[in-house]
Amino acid sequence: MKRKIIVVLGPTAVGKSALGIELVQRFQGEIISGDSQQVYQELNIGTAKVNQEEQEQAVHHLIDVCSVQDGYSAFDFVQEARKKIEDITERGYLPIIVGGTGLYLQSLLEGYHLGGNVDQEALLAYRSQLETWSQEKLYQAVEENGIAIPQINRRRAIRALELHQFGQDLTNQDQDYDVFIIGLTDEREQLYDRINKRVDLMMEAGLLVEVEWLYQTYPQSQASMGIGYKEFYPYFAGEISLDEAVDKVKQNSRRFAKRQLTWFRNRMNVEFYTVSESDFKEKIFAQVEGFLHD
Repeated sequence: MKRKIIVVLGPTAVGKSALGIELVQRFQGEIISGDSQQVYQELNIGTAKVNQEEQEQAVHHLIDVCSVQDGYSAFDFVQEARKKIEDITERGYLPIIVGGTGLYLQSLLEGYHLGGNVDQEALLAYRSQLETWSQEKLYQAVEENGIAIPQINRRRAIRALELHQFGQDLTNQDQDYDVFIIGLTDEREQLYDRINKRVDLMMEAGLLVEVEWLYQTYPQSQASMGIGYKEFYPYFAGEISLDEAVDKVKQNSRRFAKRQLTWFRNRMNVEFYTVSESDFKEKIFAQVEGFLHD
């Protein structure tokens, strides 16, 4: 029998962590973080990491698993998440994956494992390019490369072209999960307002101190390339004002939220719930209840 798991995904600042905790408390679960930045032990504010109080309300896994001086990839996430799912299930709890890193989530759920030597940036750049192509152009590329796909569609075409391009480093494995995916979204104006307010709260909480430590200690680290950190580097270099750096964080966070939604809608089978609707949680809880007893 396939293991049942819940996945909560959506754009930044939409409320994934809070819903994940409520699901844990209602359905006897434990959370596995699906966020590529919350793995770093030294970074808390800019990564919007769950605080100590929230961690006491629900068991969280794959948070603080490495230092900023280390690298962490989708390959690492898949290996560790699979182990956590098995452990949580065997102890009689429900694995609930909460996060917004599309590459991590898709790699896990589709058994789409990235080889340890794959160039992650190159893969993401190629994937982003393919997503801008029309359906006709994608199908033409599949045909020109001699790729055979049963029941071709846009999603399969993109995946096949990725495998063709990075085949030496990518492998597929059948996944053994029965998955219920919960997508959170909101009206654009409200989501953008939440993002802007979150950045302001981060600044009040001491984000600048956290970024300055990273800038001075590990300026070339993988972690330093994350949104909420890289935008301040020109400020520390005397090239822009602090207000300009903060505005850039907000702008890049809004753009990132848009990219996240595009990824989830185009590449994953997600049912979305609008968080500004008063009954969205009741709808989710009822559907989860039905999923678990199906």
